[in-house]
Amino acid sequence: MSDRIEALCAEKGMRMTEQRRVIARVLSEAQDHPDVEELYRRAHAVDPHISIATVYRTVRLFEESGIIARHDFRDGRSRYEEATDTHHDHLIDMKTGKVVEFVDPEIEALQEAIARKLGYRLIDHRLELYGVPIED
Repeated sequence: MSDRIEALCAEKGMRMTEQRRVIARVLSEAQDHPDVEELYRRAHAVDPHISIATVYRTVRLFEESGIIARHDFRDGRSRYEEATDTHHDHLIDMKTGKVVEFVDPEIEALQEAIARKLGYRLIDHRLELYGVPIED
């Protein structure tokens, strides 16, 4: 469904210009975690009238509205993905920059146990693993 982000914007009562719609669709269709420059390239391919400033403003608006999540994966670029209710962690390939999403019940249970042992109830967390491919 390529209009998830657009639907979330409508739910929040956000005014949707045609350029915002294009950017929302590009984000919804992304299978990766693009940065603003990549979002601009993709949106500009759909509508050549979209400026990088429009992409920056729209991304900031979507992030402030809780529609997308920003990640800083140590490569100097903020990357974005749709904000979801389902939790997942990230493994970042330091050679290619590829981001692999994963969920591991053992890691989740261990994090809960550590927080409890230290006297806390875990309400949120982010786990980012950084690696390089194992050479065979």
